[in-house]
Amino acid sequence: MNNNLTGIVIDPGHGGIDGGAVGNNQNEKDYTLKISKYMYDRFKNLGIPVSITRDTDITLSPTERTNKILSFYGNDPNVIVVSNHLNAGGGTGAEVIYALRNPSTLADSVLQNLALTGQQPRRTYQRTLPSNPNRDYYFIHRDTGVTEPLIVEYGFIDDNPTNVQFLNNNYKELAEAVIKSILEYKNISYTPPANALTPSLPSEPIYIVKKGDSLYAIAQKYNTTVDNL
Repeated sequence: MNNNLTGIVIDPGHGGIDGGAVGNNQNEKDYTLKISKYMYDRFKNLGIPVSITRDTDITLSPTERTNKILSFYGNDPNVIVVSNHLNAGGGTGAEVIYALRNPSTLADSVLQNLALTGQQPRRTYQRTLPSNPNRDYYFIHRDTGVTEPLIVEYGFIDDNPTNVQFLNNNYKELAEAVIKSILEYKNISYTPPANALTPSLPSEPIYIVKKGDSLYAIAQKYNTTVDNL
């Protein structure tokens, strides 16, 4: 893996007259702007070169969006593009879509770190044009030169209200998962925000059950009784 990083472009999906997906009395464009602005500020605070395609509720055509992406740091394979989105259509969990020209390494890392926030991981994948399997389906992948773009779908806006509330309450943690993944991918030290919560270790030992185990054997191993398992 090349550990050079020319810059990061944050792309809040949709905007202006394009509201994106709608669900639970929310618009996708508002969520993507919120999480993107947080991500942009964090990268700046970490001293990472970063730009953003929109920081207000404006409309960008696909051509305007990709032209802006390429204008910041040029057509460079060491530019990472993060296009933030929410999914819709019935489902639960996060997805990461990566370009045909890139390996799955970064996408897989992002999904794994999103899972550590408590979000359900669905899949990482590529998608091709039906008319040409050698070209990407999404313009963010197809029209951004040789940069390394990801579409991050943090969850489903039309999911049940509890899961959508998770997205709203934990957008900073979800953004940090992406930030951490990118920096680790580029061999750059990641520093969590000052108010980040440190996961607590379980007070009781965790035992992974193996084939052939019995409740009695496990109880003996931890000096407990079967009734307490």
